[in-house]
Amino acid sequence: MIGDFGNCSMRCSTPSANGVVGVLAVQVMRCRSIISGHRLLVGLVLTLLGALPAVADSTLPKSLVHVLDQYGIPKKAVSIFVQAVDASDPVLTHLPHRPRNPASVMKLLTSFVALDTLGPAYQWSTEAWSTVDIVDGELDGDLYIKGYGDPYLLNEYFWRFLHDLRQAGLQHIHGDLVIDNDYLAPEVEDPAEFDGRPHRAYNATPAALLLNYQAIRFRLIPRPSDSRLHIVADPMPHGLDLKNSVRLVEGVCHRWGRRLSMRISRVGDRDQVSFSGRYPRQCGENALYRVVSGADDYIYGVFKSLWTGQGGQIDGQLRHGQVPEQAQRIGLYQSRPLAEVLRGMNKYSNNVMARQLFLTLGAQKLEPPGTRFKAQQVVQQWLKDHGLKAKGTVIDNGAGLSRRSRLTASQLGRLLVLAYAHPYMPEYMSSLSVAAVDGTLRKRFGKSRLGGRMHIKTGLLDDVRSMAGYILSRSGKRYAVVILHNHYTAQRYAGERLQDALLNWVYER
Repeated sequence: MIGDFGNCSMRCSTPSANGVVGVLAVQVMRCRSIISGHRLLVGLVLTLLGALPAVADSTLPKSLVHVLDQYGIPKKAVSIFVQAVDASDPVLTHLPHRPRNPASVMKLLTSFVALDTLGPAYQWSTEAWSTVDIVDGELDGDLYIKGYGDPYLLNEYFWRFLHDLRQAGLQHIHGDLVIDNDYLAPEVEDPAEFDGRPHRAYNATPAALLLNYQAIRFRLIPRPSDSRLHIVADPMPHGLDLKNSVRLVEGVCHRWGRRLSMRISRVGDRDQVSFSGRYPRQCGENALYRVVSGADDYIYGVFKSLWTGQGGQIDGQLRHGQVPEQAQRIGLYQSRPLAEVLRGMNKYSNNVMARQLFLTLGAQKLEPPGTRFKAQQVVQQWLKDHGLKAKGTVIDNGAGLSRRSRLTASQLGRLLVLAYAHPYMPEYMSSLSVAAVDGTLRKRFGKSRLGGRMHIKTGLLDDVRSMAGYILSRSGKRYAVVILHNHYTAQRYAGERLQDALLNWVYER
């Protein structure tokens, strides 16, 4: 359940601009700038010596200028940074120090801070506790489950956790299921606040015990012999009812999601999901990821479904509380290592995983509970310690799913260069989408010479399109490349065309 988490919608404003970098003397003359004879002489000398660190704003590559002019993209709406990973200075910059909304490219920063401070082998724990002994399979008390923020606790791993409890001899729980979520303390928020879509998986709220990102995967399966679409919920929590009246139709598969209606309601003490509409057979199998239950109902529903499915019983309900001091641990699950978790997070731009990781930084590097403020402190201090602090930096939730987040192209570019020289570079780089191969770039650059030659993190919100990562040029030289585009033209075809122009320019170097 990693897909369908990166897409979302928002409105954000473009920050005001200030400052430009120096220009080569010859180009300055062409732009009819008025400079002193002394500055002209210095510029010419630096040019001859090859000492200027960056191409200036007025000398953007012609291919980029063409796209900017063709689609009416203001130069002031774009920031660019390009530097060879083994060089000390960039080869191209454009407004590199202007804070902009990076969208999901923010995950590059959260990921590397985590790798550098926690290490690639870091694991999250999920524990089971009890205050009484298990006697003949009977637990005459409550079962406590304590979470530590695992971003990747999927159904199969939770099933294994419960299976281990069954193998340890536990069969019948006479008390309640008690969830200890005290390790993380996310802010109370309305999941509809960001974009009015509370059931979208990317809007799920972080928690110390977060199962399947609190989402259900609805598999849409057109069977040849049926007139109605077959829909399967995975997982299927106890307490969820699924109603389906979707008809299969013939015709071209185009925007199949718009032909379906999904209604979520609460009937008594049960959640109900009703599907209606039409679905073209030619679309084949697809899937929708949605949050349909509250956090408590979801955890208890999935737990009870899996537990009874393994022959277990539970008499009580769900409640929250801390594990008592006198309790004994009776079960433990260790997550996948951080390096593996990052691949699922970055390649598919999973916002919930990024927010879980971000809060973990606060709990681990300061003290529990992990909060947004503590995590921001950790990341800001890391930026300062590594010379990447910049005025106007706003980390917000560490995922980029925010109207407030701000980073500069220079920060991201220098971060990429720093990461490339780091011992954990292979783990970091392998977490990024490979052009035309996987992740958010699986269907892009397939017929391009750039396919397979880039490891890139993408970002997309309304009025924001961003891209940052590594590209292997035609000459075999690897470059760190960043482009941040904050303007209403970003979400149109023009945004991709501008990125393509920059990437092709870098490839030819």
